Amino acid sequence: MSDHPIAETQQESKQPLIIKTHTTQEHQQQNPNQETQETHLDKTLQTLKSYLLLLGFDQSSFLRFGLSWVLFLVIGVLIPVVILVLTTNCEVYQIKGFELFIVASHACLAAVALLCLSHNLRKYGIRKFLFVDQYNGQVERFSKEYIQKISDSIRLLVLWVLPCLILKITREFIRLMYMHHESWLKSFGILVALTFSWAYVNFIYLSSCLVFHLVCNLQIIHFDDYGRLLETETDVLVFIEEHARLRHDLSKISHRFRIYILLLFTVVTSSQFGMLFQITEFSDKVTFINGGDIAVSTIAQVVGLTLCLNAAAKISHRAQGIAAIATRWHALASCGPDDSSNMRFPNATLSAVSSESDLEAMNYIPVPTNTQLTSNLTSYHRRQAFVMYLQNNPGGITLYGWTVDRSLINTIFFIELSLVLFVLGRTTLLESGLKVKEYELLRLNFSDTLTPAALVLVFRSTSILVSNGARNQPGHWARDCHAN
Repeated sequence: MSDHPIAETQQESKQPLIIKTHTTQEHQQQNPNQETQETHLDKTLQTLKSYLLLLGFDQSSFLRFGLSWVLFLVIGVLIPVVILVLTTNCEVYQIKGFELFIVASHACLAAVALLCLSHNLRKYGIRKFLFVDQYNGQVERFSKEYIQKISDSIRLLVLWVLPCLILKITREFIRLMYMHHESWLKSFGILVALTFSWAYVNFIYLSSCLVFHLVCNLQIIHFDDYGRLLETETDVLVFIEEHARLRHDLSKISHRFRIYILLLFTVVTSSQFGMLFQITEFSDKVTFINGGDIAVSTIAQVVGLTLCLNAAAKISHRAQGIAAIATRWHALASCGPDDSSNMRFPNATLSAVSSESDLEAMNYIPVPTNTQLTSNLTSYHRRQAFVMYLQNNPGGITLYGWTVDRSLINTIFFIELSLVLFVLGRTTLLESGLKVKEYELLRLNFSDTLTPAALVLVFRSTSILVSNGARNQPGHWARDCHAN
């Protein structure tokens, strides 16, 4: 009898050692994998930082600040302006007004991107700026997802830039075939300089848009994890604290990018309407050769703005969807398979009752006490308060109080459409209406008598027809180009 307790004591003393050894081995097996993922994440972030440094976003020192802006002014502004001013003026193959306006609009977008993004990178650093710093304690769990999102963003940048770059090079080659200068070498040099300048400023602009897109996508990882947390945890206080942290991160993102998004939207909208005014007021024929840059630049500008608005709307939609998940969780917890699902008995009570026979067990079914009813009611009120908290605090990317979601994007779209139709009505339709009125007056005056007013209208209409006919004659544009 004395040996049996000793054996039990030895068995009890050995069992924690086995569990401790097993957990230690699991920790040792997981630790190299975590270190490998962190090293891979560090390399990925370093690659992204080097790419941003190459484009001039890293302005942490006075030397880098000066070098970045000098390169931008020389490559993005000075080179294309000098080439466009000094080249031959031939509106058949190149319209200087269009080209200079495109250079100005792209330079403004690139300047906005450099100012806003370099300020945030200089102030926070790449890790805190992307919310992947070590202090949040999320790097170990989400390293794989972080790397995947960064790789997807770089792939998305290449996917959008390459078609625009191919269109730009194709347009420049076609224009080179029709409008070559003194030598083919000089023409090829102008083509390379203009294409490189265009690619430089567009890479700066689209890269800044992709950085904002990446920041929002990294936050989507945390919101997806929060949705999984509702399936495992039951403590409402943990849910509220985690949601408050996520909303705080979204408010930081909104504060850092609100000026950038507003300036981006203003510049893109202004440039699009400026191009629309110039096209509608231009008297000659606009072709892909002399106006192709307008189409390519419009695609690049709209793509960047769409990426920003899409990322903001996506994270806002994901943040607002948390309330629906919590409501479903509250409903499932309150209305289980039966009404007493939340009043289950402890395991010790169930085991004591199951040891009796069926008839005897009926006499020993415990009745829920006031303490159990109070705890169940308290749990229900906590869940209800949590659901109301989520419904009244949806979160999302905001611009001075306006949440960037799908309804706001629809509003922006219809405002832009109304402005476009207004511009078209003020330019194209108004001119067409004036011409119709002139021909109506001309017909009425011919039907009566030739008055002095009718003679003036005849002279104006004849001059318009003659000038348009001369412009439409074959070889007219070629003579203008050779004359210039």
